Amino acid sequence: MENIRHQDLGLGGVIGTPSPPSRQAWSRDNPGFEHEDGIMEADWPPASPGRRSASTASGSSCSSGLGSFTGGGGGGTHAPRGGLYPTPTVDTQQQESHQRRSCMKQILQKIRILWGTELMEDRDSSRERYLRNILREMITYIAFLVTICILTYGMVSANMYYYTKVMSQLFLDTPLSPGDPATFRSLATMEEFWKFTEGPFLNGMYWEVWYNNKSLPENQSLIYYENLLLGVPRLRQVKVRNESCSIHQDLKGEVLECYNLYTPSNEDTASFGPKNGTAWVYASETEVNGSSYWGQVSKYGGGGYYQDLSRTKEESMTKLQLLREHLWLDRGTRAVFLDFSVYNGNINLFCIVRLLVEFPATGGVLTSWQFQTVRLIRYMSSWDYFVGLCEVAFSLFILYYIVEEVLEIRIHRLHYFRSLWNCLDVLIIVLSVIAIIMNITRTAMVGKLLKGLLENHTAHPSFGSLAHLQVQFNNVAAIIVFFSWVKLFKFINLNKTMSQLTTTMSRCAKDLVGFAIMFFIIFLAYAQLAYLVFGTQVDDFSTFQASIFTQFRIILGDFEFSEIEEANPVLGPIYFTTFVFFIFFILMNMFLAIINDTYSEVKADMSQQRSEMEMTDFIKKGCNKALMKLRLKKTAVDDITDSLRQAGGKLNLDELQIQAIFAKYDQEGDQELTEHEHQQMRDDLEKERVSDGTTSQFRGQYDVFHDTLSCRLVRRVDRMEHSIGSIVSKIDAVIVKLEAMERAKVKRRDVLGRLLDGVMEVRGRFDASMVSIISHNKGQ
Repeated sequence: MENIRHQDLGLGGVIGTPSPPSRQAWSRDNPGFEHEDGIMEADWPPASPGRRSASTASGSSCSSGLGSFTGGGGGGTHAPRGGLYPTPTVDTQQQESHQRRSCMKQILQKIRILWGTELMEDRDSSRERYLRNILREMITYIAFLVTICILTYGMVSANMYYYTKVMSQLFLDTPLSPGDPATFRSLATMEEFWKFTEGPFLNGMYWEVWYNNKSLPENQSLIYYENLLLGVPRLRQVKVRNESCSIHQDLKGEVLECYNLYTPSNEDTASFGPKNGTAWVYASETEVNGSSYWGQVSKYGGGGYYQDLSRTKEESMTKLQLLREHLWLDRGTRAVFLDFSVYNGNINLFCIVRLLVEFPATGGVLTSWQFQTVRLIRYMSSWDYFVGLCEVAFSLFILYYIVEEVLEIRIHRLHYFRSLWNCLDVLIIVLSVIAIIMNITRTAMVGKLLKGLLENHTAHPSFGSLAHLQVQFNNVAAIIVFFSWVKLFKFINLNKTMSQLTTTMSRCAKDLVGFAIMFFIIFLAYAQLAYLVFGTQVDDFSTFQASIFTQFRIILGDFEFSEIEEANPVLGPIYFTTFVFFIFFILMNMFLAIINDTYSEVKADMSQQRSEMEMTDFIKKGCNKALMKLRLKKTAVDDITDSLRQAGGKLNLDELQIQAIFAKYDQEGDQELTEHEHQQMRDDLEKERVSDGTTSQFRGQYDVFHDTLSCRLVRRVDRMEHSIGSIVSKIDAVIVKLEAMERAKVKRRDVLGRLLDGVMEVRGRFDASMVSIISHNKGQ
């Protein structure tokens, strides 16, 4: 029958001949065998154009075009003669569209290789392939970790700490006057507050002359001659209205005014005093451009009554004296904020300072402070630009990992979230996206604020919200770095020794959770006892939260026993002694006992497990192969191969046959023959010698193919034996348990039998005695 052939259009083949089986079909019909390039298609005729195999279609070149059959008139197509299968008429445009889709699919498959991870691979793949994917994933992750470490450490420096220390010493530790040792930390009355604002505060804020009384530039304050005051400082207070609390009916005649604790509902918004300025007229949080703030007593809103000071010391002193004369602070005052910002151009750092003075309803004064040293202006030095490149790299890494997680979730669905490491990956990505958004927002806000400050030097710069955003960004970045370092355990666990820790913790997690419930019940009971007994006298137990942290300090040995002893000479020693005994000596050691017992079990189980190739072995093997390719290392196989090559004239072995010999016996593929592999080679040669009586020789390329295929089969059988071995071990464990149950059942049966025998014996004796008694009675 005449065969009509295609032109050379990438479809090639003889019409009328059956198409060869695809590689997928071969793998499906012959499990345990892997297809190799050049083997499956060795002796098959070309595929029929009317019945192309899937493998041929998918493997066609993207650049080849589609044409017509030869032997037909014009450019049309027709059914060839003599074909075993009829060739349908195919539209050229549809073929081109199909080929473009096939080309695009191949490109996407090649791109997807970049996201190849262990979760995307087949679980039945070889151990070596699994370790190769893990190694590639680990190298990528280490590059990501190095990038984020450079990025985060580039945002902080030791100068930040020294800058904060210098500014805090100036405003917190300076005495109110030469004869008064009181400082801001120890303020106790409103009078001392005014002394501080008119003394250390103004003196520290305005440095107008050098130590030799030479004047500094006009309208410019340089704190410590290095730190530029940005804009003007601001004083802001929040108040509560009168009659904001309830007074008992019997005491209303004695208590005429009542000012409650600060709450948004109790806040006073009415004008007072002269009522002719921001200091006397209430301004909302939006007008002040402020935000709420937590103090020691309460959380205060961002609005209130505020007074902006001046650029010079004299004008600021005048404004403060005016406030003092008109009684700006009164019984309704609950908190006063002193806010200002400075900039050091030498180290390119901003310091946003907030000094808080609280006047609680109990009377007295409580002081607190906040010094936020941040780097708001970026990209000035070469190091800053390098950090900027790391920011771009970090964003690309996050995009890469987002695609990776989407692909993995698409494959595993909800099962993906059953792994703690996968949940950690998602958490890192979410926090990273938040950090990127915060960084962009911060950069935009800095430019806007600096532009407004340059336009008006006498305005108060509202850097508080920006500094808060920067601090939160640093916190998020720190959390990301922490979790990123923790994730390294995922790759370290591939080592058998390193995996003992995580295996121990996961195995004893249920026991620890159950015991932790009992531990914290007792722990919180002691915290409640300490709070109720010592809370009114000891600062460490003044709140329930403080009591909890104080008890953790007791466990660590950081505690002053004399304070609770003075507060309660009877219950103090009893509380301390029983807490240390039950919590530290008993419960804490129970935690250690649970972990220690589980660790012993894990270690014993791992010692019985069959050893597998570890990451270190895989890396060592790769290094050996690289050295062999570079001819820097000569293996034992090379030595034997050289010997065979030198004796080739006698053995009649060519290079291909020598490689086939060692491909057959080198089961591990490490180019080294172990003692077991040497013994197997000697046994096979001895069998050949006994059976044939001559030296074993290979018989050509077919034998080479057969031996290579047999070698692969042996490797797959070994892997199958390993899988079956684990199943057999589990079956053995079940059988042992069943045998134990059977022995217990037999033992119970024997005990029950002996009991029945005893009962029957007793019953027989009882019957005999009754018979004798009856007979005796009848005899009488």
